Amino acid sequence: MKKHQYQINIEWTGNLGEGTKGYRSYERSHEIFSEHKEVKILGSADPSFKGDSSKYNPEELFVSTLSSCHMLWYLHLCAEKGINIISYVDTATGIMEEFENGSGRFIAVTLSPKIKIGNHPDYEKEAIALHHKAHELCFIANSVNFEVKVRAEIFCVEQM
Repeated sequence: MKKHQYQINIEWTGNLGEGTKGYRSYERSHEIFSEHKEVKILGSADPSFKGDSSKYNPEELFVSTLSSCHMLWYLHLCAEKGINIISYVDTATGIMEEFENGSGRFIAVTLSPKIKIGNHPDYEKEAIALHHKAHELCFIANSVNFEVKVRAEIFCVEQM
């Protein structure tokens, strides 16, 4: 069995001069970066937890990892089967429940990709079926303890 290791850096940038002296005395701002990446991701907490709504929060990034992992497997499987994907746009949603003690957990994520394929409509059924295979292979979906639903829409378009 192969093992892969991933490293990411997080740096808190929300010290307003007093550190974490009090719950309201600091920002939740942080940067997510890696040594060999060009772009830093600006992060914060969800606004419900005193975060900055203009920055990505961990919950959004978590949902995005499920969405992007599924998409990448799906594109791979379609390429192998000769299904020509022209565009893929997913509006993924996650539901997290928060407990009385302030902790919480995700209870569901729904992926809702809208996919345009540039092949004959006969490929439509197979294109839908490949979502099941992509879900089975997705590293991230295999790592969570809740249901990930996929509600894909396929549109056949004329190729240019």
